[in-house]
Amino acid sequence: MSIFEVIGGKRLSGNIIPQGAKNEALQIISAVLLTADEVVIQNIPDIIDVNLLIELLKEMNVKVNRTDRHTCIFQADDVDVDYLQSEAFHKKSGRLRGSVMLAGPLLARFKKAYLPKPGGDKIGRRKLDTHIIGFQKLGADYSYNETSNCFQLECPQLKGTYMLLDEPSVTGTANILMAAVLASGTTTIYNAACEPYIQQLCRMLSRMGAKIEGAGSNMLIIHGVEQLQGTTHQMLPDMIEIGSFIGLAAMTQSDITIKNAGVKELGVIPERFQQLGIKMNIHDDDIHIPSQDCYEIQTYLEGGIPTIYDHPWPGLTPDLLSIILVTAIQAKGSVLIHQKMFESRLFFVDKLIEMGAQVILCDPHRAVVVGMERQKKLRGITMSSPDIRAGVALLIAALSAEGKSTIQNIEQIDRGYQFIDQRLQALGAEIIRKS
Repeated sequence: MSIFEVIGGKRLSGNIIPQGAKNEALQIISAVLLTADEVVIQNIPDIIDVNLLIELLKEMNVKVNRTDRHTCIFQADDVDVDYLQSEAFHKKSGRLRGSVMLAGPLLARFKKAYLPKPGGDKIGRRKLDTHIIGFQKLGADYSYNETSNCFQLECPQLKGTYMLLDEPSVTGTANILMAAVLASGTTTIYNAACEPYIQQLCRMLSRMGAKIEGAGSNMLIIHGVEQLQGTTHQMLPDMIEIGSFIGLAAMTQSDITIKNAGVKELGVIPERFQQLGIKMNIHDDDIHIPSQDCYEIQTYLEGGIPTIYDHPWPGLTPDLLSIILVTAIQAKGSVLIHQKMFESRLFFVDKLIEMGAQVILCDPHRAVVVGMERQKKLRGITMSSPDIRAGVALLIAALSAEGKSTIQNIEQIDRGYQFIDQRLQALGAEIIRKS
C-alpha cells in the first residue's frame, strides 16, 4: 500500500490544468453501451475509478482504443451480455460504485442488467432505491441474488411513464435517463438532478439521436427512439478538483492559476470560497488565486456566524465540503459546516484536530471551524485517507502544516485525482510517493 510523505509549509506557484470530470466520466463512458456505433470520448481523467470502468467494458467485449491517456474510442457492437452473470463481473463491479451506471444502458439495449451492491467511498449509506424504483416504473422486474450480492433486472421492452423521484439523485437520474432513451413512448422524470454533468449527458445523448426536453431543469421529458448512433464527446473540467486547488492556494498562501476551468459551469463554487474571504481573479476561463496572508470569513448581514452546506444543484456539491472545511482552518472568523447528505463524511476531522486545528464535531453531519488566523501552523502527523475528498483535504492540511506528514491509503486519493503528486510537485510542493 502506497503512502505520501509531505513536507509542508512551502508556498506554491504556477499554472495547473484540471483533469476531466470524474463524475461525468462514469456516466458518459457507461452511455457508450447504448449504441453499436463508435463513440469517441475526450478529456477522460486517468484515475483508478474511471480506468476500472473501462476495464469492465473491455471484459464485456466492448472494443476500446485508447489513442492517448485522455481519449478513448469505444464500440459496443459485440457485447458479451452473459459476462454480466460471471463471478468476475460481480467481483470487479462491486469495487466500483460507478458500475451501477451500466444498468440503465444494458437494460435499455439488452433487456437485462445487474446491479452489484455499491463499492467506493465509505462515507455513509448510499442507497440504490432511486435507480431500482425508476427501472420498475419503466416496466423492469428485479430480484436480489444473495449468493452474488447482486440485483438482477429484466424487461422485454421498457415503456415510457411519468415518475417523481424520491430524491434528485445525480446517478439515479442519469441511469433512468439512459434507460428511457430507448424505451417505447414518453418518459417524464420529475425532481430530476440538473447538475452540469447531467446536462452534458443530455447533450451527448441528443447528438446520438435521443429526444430529450428540459435539460438543465428538474423535469426531463424523454421521447423514446428505436436506436442511437455514434458521436464525439468532450468532458468538462472537474469542478471538485478546481475547488480543491482554490482551497490549496489559500491554505498554503500560494499564487496559483487554474487554467481552462470551465468557469460558466462552476455554479456557486467560486462564491462559497469567496465567502471564506478568498480572493480570486477570473480572466476568460482561467481562475487566478493570489497569495493571501489572511482571509476573513464573511458573516451574515446581522453579524451571525455563517453556515455552509451542501444542496442539490444549483446548490453546493457535497464533494467540496471537506475541502471548504479544511480551508477555513486558517481563516479569520468561524463557520458551521453542515454535511447533509452523508453521515460519515466529517469523521476525518479528528486528524485535523490532532494537527492542531480548532474544529468542533457537533454530530455526524455538522462541524464548527474556529479559524486560527495563521496565529499558529498545523503540525505534521501520520494519517490515513478515508475517502477521496477527505484524502485531498488531509493532503491540503499536510501541505500547509509545519514539518513532515505521512498520508496512508492514498489509493483513495488516486481514485479521484490523477497524478496529484506529480502535478503539485510542478508547483513546488514537496511530496513523495512511496510504496
